[in-house]
Amino acid sequence: MQLVLLRLFLWGKILRQLGLTKKNLGEKETRPHLLEFCEGSGNLSDEFDPKIIGYLCNWCCYAGADLAGVSRIQYPHNIRIIRIMCSSRIEPSIIIEMFIQGIDGIFIGGCHPGDCHYIEGNYHTENRIEMTKKLLERVGLNPERLRLEWVSASESNRFAKVMKEMSQKIKELGPNPVSGNSPNLKILEQLIIARNAADDFRLRLLSGKAYILTEKGNVYNKKIEEERLKDTLEEIMDEELLRQRILSSLLKKAQSVKEIALDINCPSKSVLEHLVVLRDRGLVGLEKIEGSSPIYNYTQK
Repeated sequence: MQLVLLRLFLWGKILRQLGLTKKNLGEKETRPHLLEFCEGSGNLSDEFDPKIIGYLCNWCCYAGADLAGVSRIQYPHNIRIIRIMCSSRIEPSIIIEMFIQGIDGIFIGGCHPGDCHYIEGNYHTENRIEMTKKLLERVGLNPERLRLEWVSASESNRFAKVMKEMSQKIKELGPNPVSGNSPNLKILEQLIIARNAADDFRLRLLSGKAYILTEKGNVYNKKIEEERLKDTLEEIMDEELLRQRILSSLLKKAQSVKEIALDINCPSKSVLEHLVVLRDRGLVGLEKIEGSSPIYNYTQK
């Protein structure tokens, strides 16, 4: 019962971020429906039936899916569609949270480049999805479980084709390793670390502004080279993942720099450098000193 309540709470939080509430979606269509799908309670056969969530742009991809339905074009039944106003509305942390909850695959559908109802939304989406895939790869989850495609309102056949391809690909990959009653706890821990890292202000800023910085320039009208921006983004990504691993280690117990370094397999010098940053953020505190070794603990800001 406690697990069910926790998952209901998480779904409520995620749906509120998406702007999906009782006002525009009925209660039966939100929490209970998605919770049952996420837990996979609807499939009674032994054959693996992937659980796929599709976040579809209201103006193009969702209309294409609607046309596929009206035209009676067949596509896999195992995708649950959530309509959003723009594909750029989906944050990387939401995608990773869905994988934590046990979803096998996630599809993001948007307008073709140049056709976005909000002009540049799909360009921002492309950069965010690229960053999210890199995060997933770094923590041990196959990035092919996440797919981004552009589908217009008239491309009902293309929508059905993409859904068939994705369903087949997820079947080949197999179930999400953190789903079911025996999840891979190592990957689950790493996914939680990746989700927390994805909320870092610097990652969100750069992934969200990458198109503007490379194509239009900053406030001084100076463009940043795409490769340089990607290198900077990956450097920040690795830094934040390491900091989140340090916090994850400290959640277990208060430790010295050397103990943390051994736990996360990282040089002590790097651990100390990041501990200073985390302490400035108010996330790490000094608990005590044993001999000549400071013992650090996790604190809430």
